[in-house]
Amino acid sequence: MSAVAEPTGGSVRRRSGAADVLRQLLRRPRAAFGLFIIAAMVFAAVFAPLIMPADPFEQSFDGLDLMGGPLPPGGDYPLGTDLLGRDLASRLILGTRTSLIIGVLANGVAVLLGAGVGITAGYFGGWTAAILMRFTDLMMAFPALLLAIVLAAIFQPSLLIVALVIAMVNWVQMSRVIYTETRSLAEREFIQVQRSIGSGPVRILFKHLLPHLLSSIIVFGTLGISTTVLLEATLSYLGVGVQPPMPSWGNIIFENQTYFSTAPWLVFFPGLLIVLLALAFNLVGDALRDILDPTLKGRH
Repeated sequence: MSAVAEPTGGSVRRRSGAADVLRQLLRRPRAAFGLFIIAAMVFAAVFAPLIMPADPFEQSFDGLDLMGGPLPPGGDYPLGTDLLGRDLASRLILGTRTSLIIGVLANGVAVLLGAGVGITAGYFGGWTAAILMRFTDLMMAFPALLLAIVLAAIFQPSLLIVALVIAMVNWVQMSRVIYTETRSLAEREFIQVQRSIGSGPVRILFKHLLPHLLSSIIVFGTLGISTTVLLEATLSYLGVGVQPPMPSWGNIIFENQTYFSTAPWLVFFPGLLIVLLALAFNLVGDALRDILDPTLKGRH
């Protein structure tokens, strides 16, 4: 009977644990601010068609001044217009969806790949670890931005390709960290006991190792989203990321950089959103690290 009741109790504890983590995050002012920014941007991304004040692709003569330049914020255009007379607020809202999709998708693939390589190498060791970790070292030897530019230039840039390119250069740090933690856990007594009673690798990996690594994976996954958002903005600014007319914060800056001195809002607003989103995920990730890492409890 106890064996049957244990999974239910475990699921209840996991649900209560998640709720407790959320309560602790909300009690921390910086983490709560980060959660608010993330929630606001997720809301804007999900309901973009309903809250955009205009068509983000419509090029209007009314959106240009008499000299053919962009209009400043105000009136029918709350954040002004871009060099083609398109509503900047609408393009920024749609760009929020682009940045979040790439950030979550790219980071999700990077976490799965990095955690998979790290756990496999850390548990099996030997030649498996040597091959996987040498490949990881090889990937780490290349500058991430340069490698991303090369890969993005080789393939036809699109939303999916940009996300996969970013994932391919961001998984190595996760792999190294998880490998080190897995090697340490694999030598612990409870793992040796499982091996001695005949438990298979799959059972040990998923039932006994992964739960101990989950907090590290969550923390690095949260922190990694800010990195992917920044990298996507950089690639789009350099012209090898998301291609116009699909807006992203990076290519909005790229398209309008010639108006930096005469229409600074075209650079300021997308730049501010990039900074805010990266800061929000960093604040939440730092707080999660403090909450989930037992070695850091009691230091605040």
